[in-house]
Amino acid sequence: MNINDNEAIRDARQLGRGRMTLLGLQHLFAMFGATVLVPMITGLSMSATLLFAGVGTLIFHLVTRFRVPAFLGSSFAFIGGYAAVVAMGAESGLSAAASLPYACIGVFCAGILYFILAALFAAFGSKKVMRFFPPVVTGPIIIAIGLTLSSSALNSCSSNWWIALAAVVAIIACNIFGKGMIRIIPIIIGVLASYMLALIFQACGSNVIDFEPVRQAAWIGLPFKMENTAFAVFKDPNWGLVLSAILTIVPISLATMVEHIGDMCAISSTVGEDFIENPGLQRTLVGDGLATAIASLFGAPANTTYGENTGVLNITRVFDPRVIRIAAYFAIILSFCPKFAALVSTMPAATVGGVSLILYGMIAAVGVRNIVENKVDFSDDRNVIVAALILVLAVGIAYGPGSLQIGSVKLSGIAVSAIVGIALNALLSIKRAK
Repeated sequence: MNINDNEAIRDARQLGRGRMTLLGLQHLFAMFGATVLVPMITGLSMSATLLFAGVGTLIFHLVTRFRVPAFLGSSFAFIGGYAAVVAMGAESGLSAAASLPYACIGVFCAGILYFILAALFAAFGSKKVMRFFPPVVTGPIIIAIGLTLSSSALNSCSSNWWIALAAVVAIIACNIFGKGMIRIIPIIIGVLASYMLALIFQACGSNVIDFEPVRQAAWIGLPFKMENTAFAVFKDPNWGLVLSAILTIVPISLATMVEHIGDMCAISSTVGEDFIENPGLQRTLVGDGLATAIASLFGAPANTTYGENTGVLNITRVFDPRVIRIAAYFAIILSFCPKFAALVSTMPAATVGGVSLILYGMIAAVGVRNIVENKVDFSDDRNVIVAALILVLAVGIAYGPGSLQIGSVKLSGIAVSAIVGIALNALLSIKRAK
C-alpha cells in the first residue's frame, strides 16, 4: 500500500511492522531536534529528557484512551523560568546545577495546575473558564517569553557568529524553500548544518568541539541522577527559593495550557476527529499535566504536544496513535545510552545560539499570531492597557533588576506580568459589565 495516498490510514498495522517502525522513527526524527535543544540550553539532563519525552507520551496516550496521535516533547515556554530560578539561586550562593532542582519543583506545580484547569473544564465548560485567559492576556505573555529569552541566544551566538549563522540560514532555507519532510525538520537540519561547519573549523585547528566527554561516557547507564532531581531539594531546602521558583514558573503554564488547547484543535483538524469532545480537553490536559509533573520530579523539562509531529501526520496521512508510541519507545531506549547523550552535548554554544535565535523569535511570533487570529481590538483602551503592562513588566524586569522581590520571594518578569495581566483583565471586565 502507498502511504502517500490521499486516503487516511487509521490502522497502521495493515502496513506491516517494517513500515510502522520506519514511520515511528520518522516521528522520533521530527521531534528530536527541538526536544534535545531544551536540556542543551537549560543544563538539564539530556538522557532524562529523552526518557520522559517517551514516558510522557505513553502516559498521555493512556490518559486519552489511546485515541490522540500526539507526541509530547520538551516545552520551550519554560526556558525563561529555568533561567530566572538559576539566577535567583546564584544570588543565594547556589550553582546552576543546585538551582535547577528548585526550578523542577516549580514545573511540577505548573503540571498540577493542568489538573485544576481540566477539572474546571469538566465542571463548567470551556467558554466560562477561557474568559479568564483571553488572547489579550495570553498573546502578550507568549510574546514576552520570546523577547526575554533573546539575550541568552545572542550571548551563545557571540561565541562564533559563523557557526550560529549557518544554523539560522539552514533553518530559514528549509522553512521557505523546503519540500515534504525537509520542511518539517528545519531545526534538526539547522543543527546538522551548523555542526558540520563546526567540524570543519575543528579540522582547521579551531577548538570548538570537545569530544572527550563522548570518549569517557559509557554505552549503557541510568538516564538521571537523584542529586539532579526535584527530590534533592528536600535534603536541605531553601524555602524562600522554593516559593520563588513556584511563583516564577507556575504562571507560565497559563500560556502553555492555551497552547495545548490550540494544539488539540490543530491535531483534530489534521486527523478529522474532534478530540476536543472525545476524549475531551479534560483528559488531554490531565495527560499533558501528568507527563509534565512526573518529568519534572526526575529532572527532565516540562512536556508539551509537538507541532512538528502534527506536520508529519499531515504529510503521511497515517493517523494511527500506535505509530507515535513506537517513536516513544525509541526515545526511551536512547535515553539509556550515555554515550549518545554525550555526543549530542558536544554541540557548540554557537549552534545552540543560532537555533535558539529562531526558536525564541518564533515563540514571540506565535504570541503575535494569537493576537491577530483572534482579532484583538487595540482601538479599545482596555486591551491596550492590559497588553502594555504585560509586555513592559516582563521585558523591563528581565533586562532591569532581573526579578522583583517581595519579602523573601523573588518573582520573574514573566510571573509578575502574567499575574498583573490576568488580574487587571478580570477587573476591567467586571467594570465593563457594570
